[in-house]
Amino acid sequence: MAAMDLPQGVLEGPDGGLAASEEDESPVYPTVIQQAKMNMRKFNNCVVLTRMGGFYELYLEHAEEYGPLLNLKVARKKTTAGPVAMAGFPFYQLDRFLKILVQDLNKYVAISEEFPNNASEKIKSGGLLFDRRVTRIVTPGTLVDEKFMNPYENNFLLAISPETYIDEAVLPGCNSPEGDILEKYAQLKIGLAWLDLSTGEFFTQATTPAVLPSAIARIGAREMILTTAMDTKLKQNILTLLGNEKHLITWYPDPPKTLHMSEWTPMLESPVSDANRALFSPEEVLAGNMLLHYVQDRLQGLGIKLQSPVKRQESENMAVDKNSLRGLEILETLRTGIAGGRGSLLHTIRRTVTKSGARLLRERISSPSTSLDVINQRLNLVETLIQDPALLEDIMTLLRRTFDSQRLVQKFSLGRGDADDLISLLRTIAATENIADAIRCSIKRNVDAEGVPSVEGPFSRLLLRLSLSGPNALALRISEAIDEDGLMASHRVERIQSSSIIAMAQGVLNAEGESDDLQAMSQVVRSKLCDSAPKQPASDEDEVWIMRRNASSILENLHDKLVTLRDEKTALTAKIGSEIGAPNLTLRWTPGMGHICHVRGTKEVRASLEHPSSSRGGTTTKSTRSFYMAEWSKLGGSIDQVKMQMRAEEQRVFLELRDFVVFNLVKLRRNAAVLDELDVACSGTVLAKEQSFVRPILNNGTSHKIISGRHPTVKLGLEEQGRTFVSNDCLVGEKQRIWLVTGPNMAGKSTFLRQNALISILAQVGSFVPAEHAEIGIVDQIFSRIGSADNLFEDQSTFMVEMLETATILTQATPRSFVIMDEVGRGTTPEDGIAVGYACLHHLYHTNRCRTLFATHFHVLADMTKDWQGLGCYCTDVTESSAGSFSYVHRLRPGINRQSHALKVAKLAGIPPSAIRVAAQILGTSQHSSAGQVESQTLQHVSSTG
Repeated sequence: MAAMDLPQGVLEGPDGGLAASEEDESPVYPTVIQQAKMNMRKFNNCVVLTRMGGFYELYLEHAEEYGPLLNLKVARKKTTAGPVAMAGFPFYQLDRFLKILVQDLNKYVAISEEFPNNASEKIKSGGLLFDRRVTRIVTPGTLVDEKFMNPYENNFLLAISPETYIDEAVLPGCNSPEGDILEKYAQLKIGLAWLDLSTGEFFTQATTPAVLPSAIARIGAREMILTTAMDTKLKQNILTLLGNEKHLITWYPDPPKTLHMSEWTPMLESPVSDANRALFSPEEVLAGNMLLHYVQDRLQGLGIKLQSPVKRQESENMAVDKNSLRGLEILETLRTGIAGGRGSLLHTIRRTVTKSGARLLRERISSPSTSLDVINQRLNLVETLIQDPALLEDIMTLLRRTFDSQRLVQKFSLGRGDADDLISLLRTIAATENIADAIRCSIKRNVDAEGVPSVEGPFSRLLLRLSLSGPNALALRISEAIDEDGLMASHRVERIQSSSIIAMAQGVLNAEGESDDLQAMSQVVRSKLCDSAPKQPASDEDEVWIMRRNASSILENLHDKLVTLRDEKTALTAKIGSEIGAPNLTLRWTPGMGHICHVRGTKEVRASLEHPSSSRGGTTTKSTRSFYMAEWSKLGGSIDQVKMQMRAEEQRVFLELRDFVVFNLVKLRRNAAVLDELDVACSGTVLAKEQSFVRPILNNGTSHKIISGRHPTVKLGLEEQGRTFVSNDCLVGEKQRIWLVTGPNMAGKSTFLRQNALISILAQVGSFVPAEHAEIGIVDQIFSRIGSADNLFEDQSTFMVEMLETATILTQATPRSFVIMDEVGRGTTPEDGIAVGYACLHHLYHTNRCRTLFATHFHVLADMTKDWQGLGCYCTDVTESSAGSFSYVHRLRPGINRQSHALKVAKLAGIPPSAIRVAAQILGTSQHSSAGQVESQTLQHVSSTG
């Protein structure tokens, strides 16, 4: 049974009254608290927020546990069942507290909203005006339009569904049921399905245990779902594969019914064709089923319209394993861990001007393409924009006028969009049309000597993908229906109307809050407090309308009728004022008194009291008087009825517009995808012009030919310090599959390794690269063994972590892979380290046969591999002056540098001179004593094993 199928709110007994708890025979709580208590029992893994007028409240143990975490004052309300803990906050601060609970504390939050009770429901609930039901469960992976969402990243929710049965007898090499996981479960099929509820993107992928950690790192899901039906041993092994990465895992029961993919259609913008269904594995379908069921449960039955699922093929993208994502600092830096933070590759190359474009760039950089056609199409766009700076400027200017239409459209598909979102969509559609016009003009403007458009190829494909007719009709309908001036006026009225609630909250904070509570009120809220409500009640002429009067024929007739009624009101005002001798009389409506006649001034009050027709009801003071008259009560009621009809008609028109948006859902999403691609292309163009990047040449070979390559991030950092970056060539591939790099500490070996890996990634992203020339054979996987770290929580030493990363490389790298390995074997004794380093080189050279950059301080490895024709030795160096100063030579040259110059680095780091002298003495006597012995033993072993 799904959570949504369980009863919510008040549980009714057989007689229609409240049902007492079977577990608790104490007096029941007041009805509102009882409703909250029942919701807390149903959603026992959630923090329940209950709407009470202008506030959201926490009750009972939730108030005691989470009130202090949210810095809320916990009060105790006396009830017949005893004191009840409660804590609350104003409704307008919901996003702020959701951020703390969901994003910071990784909690699930059930939001219980108010629903008006009809007459019979009021009796059953003990006279309550509202029932309270949970309308949505907010989890880290099911955010829709919350303001605290990171606009530059997708908010993915991931479901993992491994096959449920494994016959250990058929698995090779499983001599023990406790054997190595990657060996024991090598044949395990795992289905992945993930979606972003804020954009509607939906993907699936079939994978294996060996690739699972890297796939998860690439997806970067905020929440992962695993089935509770998984057997204990499989659960342990899956969790081991996930590692200690602090993933948020939700254990969820299998859906009661396994849906065929054809049954996903109500949740998709378009059905999956029969031909495409055959592409999805059973495990992917199971993962998709669990994912969709979970989302429906979290949204409490709210309809969704996702994009059709896209099956990701591992062969279509370069696999960047999780160690490389982290070690190469592609998405975040090791120092800060902030996504897209300063120093990361993403931060260095991002020049996008839209939020959705930034998300697309992040997706591409974490999953580069392996298709020559796709890569060259992206490069063609960049090259064309470089050649046409006017088009570049036009597109970027227009892109800045667009809004995040992917998320806007998804809001409407979930029934959550408003009039402001329609205006944002209108602006985006208009900018899209202007961008298409700018491209067409550029194609006509740029022709060669024979009159053939020079930019037609790369941009004509994008123009063909744009669907403008439907969205343009939508934009026209929005502009004809919505009055933007009225919309702005309505916002001012809303701020005024909310001022009383805000003032109430301010009063509570002043009376009971602390200084931190007062500081927490945002500047926007403080400004609202300054917008005091008008001293005089608003007249019906002050009513604002967000729809134009001609938005529909019904609305136009109602506006005409309202004008007529207001004319009658004006005439009635003059008539009554003349009759009672009060020319300043006004006809008003107030919440407390209804439709009244109001007189100001002592003389006018006395005159009105003398007129018998004005003596019915009302209130009188020395200078004001309010009273009722039947004519105004009747006319006022007619005006109210017309305004109510106008509100209803405006709502109908708005819903019609929302349906129109959903009707154009597919076209709007396709157009948004084109805008994102243009934004990424413009970003690459600006980057290439700023940093003098060149277009790489991609081919199906297995060689790198990079001339004067640069590290994109380190170069910028050095330039900020007024220093220059020394570029280097990399010619690894068919002639020399492995480059063995030696040299001093701090001389740039690690930078050289990293920069060539990053250049490979940028090239297959479809970006220009930091080099003077680059020819790169398509890389299927990038692996890196760089840096050092332990994992004490998992009982893994630094050397163990190093060996785990090395094992991944040696078991998974193919002849089309690109591998960088830095200081393999340094976490153990020199003898063992040299042996391990040589074994890695031997395996990479003879078995994996992949492009490899291998940096080491074990200089003896160069002697041990001197007969390998496919291995080249290169080094960096140090130059010393007669005065004893030195400088690094970062330029690589052929050869071996047998001096690491570690004592120079130690001296720069501030090691005491006495310690430096002792180290120099020891180094002089023992520098070569052990290396020859290790070399001899290792060569004997190699010759004996073949």
